[in-house]
Amino acid sequence: MRAEAGENPALQGLPAGALSTQAPLKAPLQAIRQGPEPSSGPALAVLLGLSLSHLLNDLVQSLLPALYPLLKTGFHLDFGQIGHITFVFQGTASLLQPAVGLYTDRRPLPYSLAVGMGLSLAGLALLSAAPAYGALLAAAALIGLGSAIFHPEASRVARLASGGRYGLAQSVFQVGGNAGTALGPLLAAFLVVPYGQGSVAWFCLAALAGILVLGTVGRWYARHLAGAPRIARSSTGAASGRLSRARVVATVAILLGLIFSKYFYMASFSSYYTFYLIHRFGVPVAQAQVYLFVFLGSVAAGTILGGPIGDRFGRKLVIWISILGVLPFSLALPHVSLFWTVALSVPIGLILASAMPAILVYAQELLPGRIGLVGGLFFGFAFGMGGLGAALLGETADHVGIERVYDLCAYLPAIGLTAVFLPRLR
Repeated sequence: MRAEAGENPALQGLPAGALSTQAPLKAPLQAIRQGPEPSSGPALAVLLGLSLSHLLNDLVQSLLPALYPLLKTGFHLDFGQIGHITFVFQGTASLLQPAVGLYTDRRPLPYSLAVGMGLSLAGLALLSAAPAYGALLAAAALIGLGSAIFHPEASRVARLASGGRYGLAQSVFQVGGNAGTALGPLLAAFLVVPYGQGSVAWFCLAALAGILVLGTVGRWYARHLAGAPRIARSSTGAASGRLSRARVVATVAILLGLIFSKYFYMASFSSYYTFYLIHRFGVPVAQAQVYLFVFLGSVAAGTILGGPIGDRFGRKLVIWISILGVLPFSLALPHVSLFWTVALSVPIGLILASAMPAILVYAQELLPGRIGLVGGLFFGFAFGMGGLGAALLGETADHVGIERVYDLCAYLPAIGLTAVFLPRLR
């Protein structure tokens, strides 16, 4: 391996040991900022730690929408007020994540991961004891702030630990979040629904566990920052350097449009699917939560598949199929029985979720010098579109009924047609 390094000009200047089996753990800060191709496999322990912490983080966050049926009854809320809670939570995360990512591109903050989880813990504690609607909004804002701090830096560490398999690393990282999101409604059905709002306090233990895991990941990250030279960030990278500035901007706009399609449609499930099932088919609250878990479980499975498939066949193909491929199922869903509604939710979640790892890695390859900004912008926009979708769909449901919402949202995956304009980066 060392002889090859000496003969290959592309490998000149790598630090000692960079080509060993510990390459992901020895990569310089340039690997964080520019993302060069490492020569060995991913640092699995770090990726699994990030995935577990993402599971715990999103488990905490998913309790908020899982509580909506209880909160709606207990606080006498309408659908619009439910949508505003989601808007505060996801809007807070949306506005702050790009700023956090831009700042940490210049000044990485390893222990901000644990700090973000701490803020989510505070929001969860407030949620368990909130006496009024205003306190619910404050709890939602704290949870959103914790998410804004967690996601950009965690996405950066996942790329650093990828060993060059960027799609796989993002899938492993993101599937933890999807699994946590899926577990939230299930745990709510069996623990929170029977015992009420106060039982949410028990989930503070999950947040505490997340803080411990993220403290360990933060120490790993800090050691690499301390042992690596500080390398100036380039404003453009290999991929973006081949494209004009206008083409890069247009490509980012297309990707954000696809994120809008995905997360606006996902908001109809995450915030209102239980209400839809209860209203249209008369299922009990606990059973509706189980059906929501089925959908969210398929989302988790789709996330883990999207990254490796993108590594193997290309990001653009995955992006194209994962958005537009949902359209036949979304169009059919509002017109079928309970059995087929639940059955169709599986391919919808599976196909739609495969988009996010591919979109994120595609954007990182488009702008390789701005890894934190990309993570913050795309995660933040995703949260924002989810929050805006929840608010608008809630108001729509109040005016035209919850069933009509699914008729209207069925056409959103057609926006996937715009993926044809994405340039091929590799």
